[in-house]
Amino acid sequence: MNEWAYSAESRAAIYRAIAERRDMRHFSGGEVAPELLTRLLQAAHQAPSVGLMQPWRFLRISRPELREAIAGLVEEERLLTADALGERRDDFMRLKVEGVRDCAVLLVAALKDGREAHVFGRRTLPEMDLASLSCAIQNLWLAARAEGLGMGWVSLFDPQRLAELLGMPAGARPVAILCLGPVSAFYPEPMLIGEGWTQAQPLEDMLFGDRWGEKP
Repeated sequence: MNEWAYSAESRAAIYRAIAERRDMRHFSGGEVAPELLTRLLQAAHQAPSVGLMQPWRFLRISRPELREAIAGLVEEERLLTADALGERRDDFMRLKVEGVRDCAVLLVAALKDGREAHVFGRRTLPEMDLASLSCAIQNLWLAARAEGLGMGWVSLFDPQRLAELLGMPAGARPVAILCLGPVSAFYPEPMLIGEGWTQAQPLEDMLFGDRWGEKP
């Protein structure tokens, strides 16, 4: 152990938050105190970003009619996704895939406009702005879990239609609808595993040494 390491208790808390983070779909209503929401968003804002471009933008949805319109977009895409799944359609339709109407706080995480001006770290990998936003979302997710709040990432929507609904400028792009709030319980394992939809793969199947496919 080196001098920069956290205490054993602090390290355990970090690994616990990572292990117990869940993509939540079931919420119990309630509220998120303003100071707590600010703390969570500050955690998101402390994420790393390539070239320190900080490409993330978070929109808090407070108008009921706008939340309902977003729920409608999600439902449309849910049905289209079900049709695209073919023989798994019925299994998919039985899954609860979002909590847009039920969560205490609804956020939309987006990429800002004008990103083409940021070249540092993006000349050959322009998608690094998306990677940076993903880091911010993960920060928010882990902080929410540590605070006892659930969060779910919803990707079932048409980006262009959601951008238009939210009045985003040209070049801005919505990436995630985030459902945040109190829950009655956290899933003991990822919901898609518990529902029999899929199984997680072990780390050793995803770890190579020197060349693709070679075991380390």
